[in-house]
Amino acid sequence: MLKMELLPISEINVDSKKVQEVEQIMKSTFRLITFSRKHMADDLLNTYLSSTTNLQELLSIKNAQMEAQNDQEAEAYVITLNETLLFVANEIEHQVDFKKELQLFQLFRSISPESHANHPNRYRDKLVQIGSYLCPEPGDIPSLVSELFHQMNKIKNPVIRAIYFHHELIRIHPFIDGNGRTTRIAKNWILMFNLYPPIFIRDDNEKSIYINTLYKSFSLLGKENKWNEELSLFFHQEIERLRFNCLLVLEAVQKLGEISLNND
Repeated sequence: MLKMELLPISEINVDSKKVQEVEQIMKSTFRLITFSRKHMADDLLNTYLSSTTNLQELLSIKNAQMEAQNDQEAEAYVITLNETLLFVANEIEHQVDFKKELQLFQLFRSISPESHANHPNRYRDKLVQIGSYLCPEPGDIPSLVSELFHQMNKIKNPVIRAIYFHHELIRIHPFIDGNGRTTRIAKNWILMFNLYPPIFIRDDNEKSIYINTLYKSFSLLGKENKWNEELSLFFHQEIERLRFNCLLVLEAVQKLGEISLNND
């Protein structure tokens, strides 16, 4: 078995126009809030915040669908996920970005309490295979995770940083269980700290595409640790999900502005 190496950040080759488009949508949202007439500004800001909150609720529901096998599991998981989101929101309110390995364990403990109880504050100690993909040896995990944090904190753009972290942490698969939910919350912590809405999977078809693209990219990286078409596709899909949610927020703010003008 070849030892896993992280994708070098110098290999990242994302369509910069797509990232700039997402940035521009959010700039337009904040410009509308900031430079609207004073009597509208508070309402617009509140609408932005409530839209983000609604997206957090959707994030809970969609993530529950990703992880749960039945309605009862989904209901229990939504409660756990909402508690984790409140923790993340509180950290962001205190100007805390996601940058440290300790925070990864905090999320793991919060979002996957049963798995954490079985393996408290430590990484998995067993080999894990997902489909045809064989995850790294347990002994390699601590150094890989430490290196991942070191590398991802070098990436200036928060969108690319969040997606890179997501892809590579899932590839490392550091925990015996709860890797997907922990990773997606970490990704959204990075995005939300930088004033982007969270990303979530919207339906079963998108879930299937998400999983297939991930593991195809893992397979190609196992042969040659370079940027590949599946990696490019994964980044594109994640950016499109983010773009969709950014537009939802912008449209909500625009609608309030139109209502306020019509009521004058």
